[in-house]
Amino acid sequence: MRPIRVLLADDQPMIRTGFRLILEAEGDIEVVAEASDGQEAVTETERLSPDVVLMDIRMPNMDGVEATELIVRNNPSSRVIILTTFDLDAHVVDALRSGASGFLVKDGPADSLVEAIRMVATGDAVLAPRVTRRLLDRFAGMPSQTTPSPPPRLDALTARELDVLRTLARGLSNAEIGRELGIGETTVKTHVAHILEKYHLRDRVQAVVLAYDCGLVAPRTSSSNDAV
Repeated sequence: MRPIRVLLADDQPMIRTGFRLILEAEGDIEVVAEASDGQEAVTETERLSPDVVLMDIRMPNMDGVEATELIVRNNPSSRVIILTTFDLDAHVVDALRSGASGFLVKDGPADSLVEAIRMVATGDAVLAPRVTRRLLDRFAGMPSQTTPSPPPRLDALTARELDVLRTLARGLSNAEIGRELGIGETTVKTHVAHILEKYHLRDRVQAVVLAYDCGLVAPRTSSSNDAV
């Protein structure tokens, strides 16, 4: 099988070099190009059609959110993983809404980066691996308790599918959703598949964006007392 072709987009050369060393140590991953800003990432993606673009959020000329939106629109076969830091919480949902297939934090372990690229290359989404849980928890908040019935846009979902979507939007894995709701992991996967099918969503990330857009979960204002 051919290797997973990756484009690195970050304005810091040392960061790109570090990522390249990590990824090229894996036999199934090939770094095909680097970009120092969002515009260059868009141009190189159009030229090379990489399987995965590893995209920093803050870059000169064009930021990662705008670049991701253009890449997803013009090169749908190339999937984007956004790189962020804990002080950029407000940008996460914008990045996901732009079409990114997930996000990672820069100070996470190397194996989480490698695993995320493999997952996204096979069509999965990296919503909240363990290393990003604190980030998602700070931004996402908890399911709203003031809405007794589902928002109108979600009335196609069963009560159980709505429960699954709420927990999915909090960043829980299938196994964690199953434990919280008292159902099997296979059943969770079935409910997630039904949610994606009913709303013509590409992956779990788009399901989370739907939950935010419909008001099923609400962003929480970050506090200076929040742990990072």
